[in-house]
Amino acid sequence: MALAQGSGELIWWPYLIAKYGLTFLVLLIPACLLQFPLNYAIGSYTVLTGETIFQGFIRLHRSLAFALWILLGISFLWFGSFASAGGTALAALTRFPPGWDVRGQTLFWAYGSIAVCFVALVCSRVIYTVVERFMEAVAVLTVVGLAVACSHLTVLARAPEFLRGLVVPQWPPPRPWDPADATKLLTAITFAGLGGFWTLFYSYWLREKGAGMARQMGHVEGLRGRHEVAFDAGVIPHHATAAAIAPWRRFLMVDSAVGIVGNILTTLMTCLLAYVVLSPQGLLPEKYEIAVVQSRFFEVSWGAAGRVLFLVVAAAFLCDTWMATADAVARIHTDCLLSFFPRARRWSMRRWYFVCLIAGTAVTGVTMLFSEPGPLILLSALIGFLGTVSFAALLYALNHRFLPRHIDRRLCPQRWASAGLVMAGVAYAALAVAYVWVRCAG
Repeated sequence: MALAQGSGELIWWPYLIAKYGLTFLVLLIPACLLQFPLNYAIGSYTVLTGETIFQGFIRLHRSLAFALWILLGISFLWFGSFASAGGTALAALTRFPPGWDVRGQTLFWAYGSIAVCFVALVCSRVIYTVVERFMEAVAVLTVVGLAVACSHLTVLARAPEFLRGLVVPQWPPPRPWDPADATKLLTAITFAGLGGFWTLFYSYWLREKGAGMARQMGHVEGLRGRHEVAFDAGVIPHHATAAAIAPWRRFLMVDSAVGIVGNILTTLMTCLLAYVVLSPQGLLPEKYEIAVVQSRFFEVSWGAAGRVLFLVVAAAFLCDTWMATADAVARIHTDCLLSFFPRARRWSMRRWYFVCLIAGTAVTGVTMLFSEPGPLILLSALIGFLGTVSFAALLYALNHRFLPRHIDRRLCPQRWASAGLVMAGVAYAALAVAYVWVRCAG
């Protein structure tokens, strides 16, 4: 939930609402709900086997898994853009260093934020615990702040017409459609919640939580930790019983629903505020103000103090997006290195994790110099969307064709989960076709 607040909720949905009014709002809730079958399928495999989702993909088809890993690696070359997006908020708040232009101030704060997050990860005891607690605090603060901002009388007065937009789209839109916004619309729909390759992170979080069969696995520890974790991808365990997995399924349902419903509520609140506050003034989140113009949300309720508060919160949940992504991408690269290259197991999982974390930090520190945050986030999202279309099919084959051949079919995900995966896969494929058609027509 906190990770998803970094782009779709804060940037692209408010952008679309501010520019096109309620034209696309009807797509928001269906877009969020599409995430549920993917989350559940990813979580089911890890809970039932204790393995990560990439280990499952490798069991299913080694070459396809390798290709997916490469695509994922390319997608996350630019995730430093989330830190630079957070830097836009801190630059607007402090105007520091004095005499620097906006780009320079933004990058100063972006690098500073990355340094703080990197040290927090490396110097922790259990790395995942640091990530989880920080993100929980940011998520709660964000929801509470947005709820207070939405309670302002000016905002509440326009809530009824906004809610009608969830069912009846505004037509014609207040502005002519710009084909250049096709990527933004695709990103908003795909990342309404935790989308693209980010969805695969869920498997690694569940493994760190020790959910289901993953309780047998250890934690990756920071410099303050004392234990090394061995790479573990052996024969799929199959001694769970139907009685044992019933609470695991309930946990997955509730855990996924918290993220999905939380994202729906958060995005609805940012969209409402964008409709009331940004749209009438023609303000759009873009360039080096991608996380700045939304400060008007809190300014409506609390004046200048509200603006300051929002900029601090925006910086926090964009930087926590960098932190969580850096951690999860390092885990995935470590997992794949040890799976595809057995000789790499001469080093411990912990050592490889630090190597991948340092390399990822260095690479994203360079790539965020290439452009302003918005285009870099869109590029990463577009590549991630291609991955979503691909791994939706792999998830179906893994959970509903491969697993039943190795464990009791009654323990595998149910038929409704299969139908949900098919529906999501078809929807994402249709979005891909629509995107290509719009871009070609433009």
